[in-house]
Amino acid sequence: MPPGAERACAASEACYNRPGDARDCRGGEVLIIMALDYGERRIGAAVCDELEIAAHALSTIACDGGEQETIASIVLERGVERIVVGLPLRMDGKEGVASRRVRGFVKRLRRRLPEVEIALTDERLSSAQAHGALSQMGASMRQRRSNVDRMAAQIILERYLARRRSAARGDHEAAGGADDSGVV
Repeated sequence: MPPGAERACAASEACYNRPGDARDCRGGEVLIIMALDYGERRIGAAVCDELEIAAHALSTIACDGGEQETIASIVLERGVERIVVGLPLRMDGKEGVASRRVRGFVKRLRRRLPEVEIALTDERLSSAQAHGALSQMGASMRQRRSNVDRMAAQIILERYLARRRSAARGDHEAAGGADDSGVV
């Protein structure tokens, strides 16, 4: 977009903000947010657009020792200001072994990216939903395995953005009774 150009806001009312504005017409922050679906072998990643309308899956990141640097480069390249990492809670809402691994990963990521806000959010059933969606699209088992992590990250981000929109409207019940993000 050329300097000084205006962009339409995503809200229902007509509203125009100049590029670089820190707030949108709904009164909330405008952020580039990235979601991560952490796994021992692969990390799914997704980012939203600057209006926080759409979540886009990125390439899967291999857990080969260079994942922190890969994530740091995505953060820099895309101007990410917040990372939301899916926390795999058990169905009863309690944490298990996988949750502890995710918390360790987040601790290391916070050391690597101290300038970026990093939050955890409930990711229950995101991988199952991703497998189901890929299956409905006719993806083979091999295709599902190679795409499930990135699609799960996209689902995590879509849920997170939906909760933010609900909270911005003041719809506390639709936001799951959580704060503006559903962060746990």
